[in-house]
Amino acid sequence: MPTDRRHFMGRAAALAASTGAAAAAPAAGAATPPLLRAPRLKPGDTVALISPSGATFERATTTYAVESLQALGFKVRAAPHLLARYGSLGGTDAERAGDVNAMFADPSVHGILALGGGNGGNRILPLIDYAAIRRHPKFLGGYSDLTALINAVHQQTGLVTFHCPMGGSEWNAFSVGWFRAAVMDGGTPTLRNQVEPEDALVPRNHRISTLRGGRARGPLVGGNLAVLSAMAGSAYWPRFDGAVLMLEEINEYLYRVDRMLSQLKLAGAFDRLAGVVLGAFTNCTPGEGYGALTLDEIVDDWFRPLNVPVYAGAEFGHIAHKFTLPIGLPVEIDADAGTLRYLEPAVL
Repeated sequence: MPTDRRHFMGRAAALAASTGAAAAAPAAGAATPPLLRAPRLKPGDTVALISPSGATFERATTTYAVESLQALGFKVRAAPHLLARYGSLGGTDAERAGDVNAMFADPSVHGILALGGGNGGNRILPLIDYAAIRRHPKFLGGYSDLTALINAVHQQTGLVTFHCPMGGSEWNAFSVGWFRAAVMDGGTPTLRNQVEPEDALVPRNHRISTLRGGRARGPLVGGNLAVLSAMAGSAYWPRFDGAVLMLEEINEYLYRVDRMLSQLKLAGAFDRLAGVVLGAFTNCTPGEGYGALTLDEIVDDWFRPLNVPVYAGAEFGHIAHKFTLPIGLPVEIDADAGTLRYLEPAVL
């Protein structure tokens, strides 16, 4: 073995050991373990803030996150490397994975929430101690780049995780209401877009678009399209058989959206889906060149032929109003009504 390769392999082994990571993950396509639920969060519980993806560059973001969680009734713990930085990342891979592992291992911490998104979350997936998470199930939430961590944790442990507001998100009444219903009350809410009075003959905001009507049931998987497609073929990619797929995106040219959906199709993710829910595709534009398919045309091309219920416009993604969506939990969608219903509580 060449010297440089021995050096690299040695560093990789040391990195895994330094985070307390479990043995190598099973091969891609392994069955998801049985469903595992965390205890519900209660006022007085401690919620840890972590930065498993990008770095946080403004103090105000952290201040807002701490005050928001306190307003929800929680005590707040900052993970040791919450404000670390390594390039654009919130610390080295070992630091970021180490914070996840440490917060799951700490019995005084009851829930774990990402401070923000960014990039690089997929880098830490092999360093997470999934066996320890199975032993100490806790609330874990975030969205955007957290798509990697919340889907990987569910796939490897069976734990229901949450695509939900992050610490630095706008905690408006809409977002807080759905968070409380799912994570604190332990209910079985039916998620529907907010209807607001408008000075118009017909409503223009928060509209649902039904591509193919009907109802479908299955475990909920997905999140950010770019992050999910980048996980394809790995042991951390969710199982799509009989699943309800949810997708959102931000700041991608439309040809890239088309290419990423093509990747999901080619990887077999669309073959046996039960249904699809599309959230916000914020600032996804044609870009330069000779033009592009519209987002409507792209969505029609990839999802209408599936012959399963599909609706678009659900309030999740990079927008102010955010549902709290349970990764791995059985749900029912009604594509005509534009609703998603928890079939059972997501927490104990």
